[in-house]
Amino acid sequence: MAKQPDFKFLISHPAHFLALGFGSGLAPKAPGTFGTIVGLPLYYLIANYPIGVQLAIMAAMFVIGIYFCEVAGNNLGVSDHGSIVWDEIVAMMLVLTIAPMHWLWWLVAFALFRLFDIWKPFPIRQCDAKLKGGFGVMFDDLLAALYAMLAMKALLWMTAQI
Repeated sequence: MAKQPDFKFLISHPAHFLALGFGSGLAPKAPGTFGTIVGLPLYYLIANYPIGVQLAIMAAMFVIGIYFCEVAGNNLGVSDHGSIVWDEIVAMMLVLTIAPMHWLWWLVAFALFRLFDIWKPFPIRQCDAKLKGGFGVMFDDLLAALYAMLAMKALLWMTAQI
């Protein structure tokens, strides 16, 4: 049976704290959106590193996120509980790697990622349904990030920003 996480759950294990996005996943409405917001300042902290370093950091966050999400999902009784938002954080950071450093483009990146994360076009929905555990939680958001990045590249091209 699924548990509803609270502050006590959040601080009971480091994996819970991270999987629930430092507490952003405890938001009563739209926890995925709040988790996505956490990705913005985290990306800002690494934005001045070379792209290879940024991608290495995000790859490490993805891999360790499999563990965080697996532990939190098991302890909540639901593999992809809505409060688990580490996947949104990492995916949002990835989308920002191609967004110009301007608040408007970051807003566009945010909106595109949320659109694809919620909509789940092919094959995201199918992967979400078939892949379980920590990897499944992380992977469908990686796909949503790739869709958002393609859409962002198209917008940048149409506005002559690239």
